[in-house]
Amino acid sequence: MMLISRLLNRRGWGLLALGVLTAGLTACSSDKAPVSNFVLLDGSRLSTEQLQGKVALINFWATSCTTCVAEMPELIDTYKQFKDQGFETIAVAMSYDPPSYVVNFAQTRQLPFKVAIDNTGAVAKAWGGIELTPTTFLIDKHGVIVKRYVGPPDFKELHQLLAQLLKA
Repeated sequence: MMLISRLLNRRGWGLLALGVLTAGLTACSSDKAPVSNFVLLDGSRLSTEQLQGKVALINFWATSCTTCVAEMPELIDTYKQFKDQGFETIAVAMSYDPPSYVVNFAQTRQLPFKVAIDNTGAVAKAWGGIELTPTTFLIDKHGVIVKRYVGPPDFKELHQLLAQLLKA
C-alpha cells in the first residue's frame, strides 16, 4: 500500500487516485482500536480507554492538507449534531504539522472537539502507520473500529451510521 501511495504521489495522481484504488480497504473492520494516548492542545491527556461507552471519531489530519481543511466544517457540524448523544471527536494532527499551526487553526476555526498533536508519530503508527490525510476511524461504544475512511467520509452515510451506533 505504501509503495502504491509513493508511486501515485510521484506521478501526480495524489489522494484522489489512491482513494479510488483503496475504496475496498475502507470497509467495516472488527479490529479493536489500538490503545493510544492523545496529548490535547491544552496539555491534558486522553486515552482510547477513556472513550469506552462512547462512539468516537478519530480523524488524522494536517493543516497543510487541503482536503482536511475542506472537511473541517462538516466534522464540526457532525460533532455538534451528535455530541449530546455520547459522541466524541478527536482530531489528531500529524507529527509533521507545526504545533503553532495546529493551535492557530483550532482557535481561528473554533474547533469544538478535542484536538491532539502527535509530536512523535506514535499515535499514527499505532493506528496502522497512517501517512495519508485525512484518515478517519469510527469507533463504537466497545472500542471496535466500525469504519475506516481514507479521504473525506460520505457524511450522509456517516450520520446514518452514527445514529445506529448511538442507539445501540
